[in-house]
Amino acid sequence: MNTLLAITGIGVLAMLSEIFRFRKAIFPAAIAGLLLALGFAVADWDTNIRYYSDMMYFDNYAIAFSGIMIITTLLWFILSAGYLKDPEHESDFTALIIFSLAGAVVMVSFADLTMFFIGLEILSIAMYVMAASNKTELRSNEAGFKYFMLGAFATGFLLFGIALIYGCTGSFNLQEIAAYASANSTSIPAMFYAGIILILVGLSFKVSAAPFHFWAPDVYEGAPTPVTAYMSTVVKTAAFAAFLRLFSVSFSGLVDWWAPIIAVFSAMSMLAGNILAVYQKSLKRMLAYSSIAHAGYMLMAIVAMNEFSKGALLVYAAAYSIGSIGIFTIVLALTKNGNEHLSALKGFASVNKFQAFIVTIIMLSLAGIPPVAGFFAKYYVFTGALKSDYTWLVMIAVISSLIGVYYYFKVIITIFQPADREAVLVEIPTHHNFILWVVMIITLALGIVPGLLIYLI
Repeated sequence: MNTLLAITGIGVLAMLSEIFRFRKAIFPAAIAGLLLALGFAVADWDTNIRYYSDMMYFDNYAIAFSGIMIITTLLWFILSAGYLKDPEHESDFTALIIFSLAGAVVMVSFADLTMFFIGLEILSIAMYVMAASNKTELRSNEAGFKYFMLGAFATGFLLFGIALIYGCTGSFNLQEIAAYASANSTSIPAMFYAGIILILVGLSFKVSAAPFHFWAPDVYEGAPTPVTAYMSTVVKTAAFAAFLRLFSVSFSGLVDWWAPIIAVFSAMSMLAGNILAVYQKSLKRMLAYSSIAHAGYMLMAIVAMNEFSKGALLVYAAAYSIGSIGIFTIVLALTKNGNEHLSALKGFASVNKFQAFIVTIIMLSLAGIPPVAGFFAKYYVFTGALKSDYTWLVMIAVISSLIGVYYYFKVIITIFQPADREAVLVEIPTHHNFILWVVMIITLALGIVPGLLIYLI
């Protein structure tokens, strides 16, 4: 709980920085506050305390995912240092990101559907604003509008589903919902099943899983690059952690009914995301379709619903978040030159040799090539699905992964090609080099010692 209080305190401080004229101190204060929150998370390990009349539960599951999101946010702040130091909006942007992180922490630690919805909306509303934060760019305005409209529509599905579940059980508490499903396993009303379906639709939108993924490419491409980086890492991690927590606690007794539905969504996401990413010329849009494919892989952990699920999702979320932060560091350098086209990476290795090596490691991880983190992330997810007899889904995942190798390797090949005469060479600033080093170390460490996270929760 101290973790959430520390994050919220920094958010309030950021809001007050404009009034009391200490705006220049808010960036280092945010870094210090996030480090403090991470320290509180480590200190809370194995405490398993429930708060607010059992509405929040800070168990090791919540702490582990909170830790990943805090570390990712720390790297994101370093990545976005130039973007956040807009003199007109520095305090606003910092407060929005910090409060969105607070919402994400609530989403991974809820024990009650009302608290889940509060956390989701705190996170979502901040992201609607941030997606449209570049007011002078038409694409950013369009991205914010699309994200808000479709997000509000998906929230309606989610709320309707929660209302139907409450109508059947008379409770928002996850354990009481699970007890109802167990006690009435042979006579569960159709309204309860309808509630699960509606919640599933709402959550599938939030994680950009097919067939509810159509918003993601336009929003990811139109939003400012740092915002896209945050959406594809922290937001996705929080949504999947909440997804698994809800279905593993409340609806685990009905897994044979809803798991095949999610399996179909998973297969569609992997195939659609990887196939469409192949045809993209914009690096940012390619990563958007890639995120849809990765959503499909992470859905496999929920489909499996066995002893591998939590650890596999934790490893995958960590590997994907760290890799995405690394590659968006390069995309941000490209957008400064006004070019997001993949061909803009030509000649990158001639100027940034070691950085090109790091980018290669990141691409290998995202593609799932051994011996880096992404390979073991996929290995654990696939193993969990096989143990639950979803062989057909694993076969589709392997085929879609082979498709993904094509466009990830296309990036690697491009950075080692000689620059075109008209190409603008990309230069990486010092603080971005620091991020790339950290990303490389974590990616290799998780590849060398994959058991570091898989058995953590």
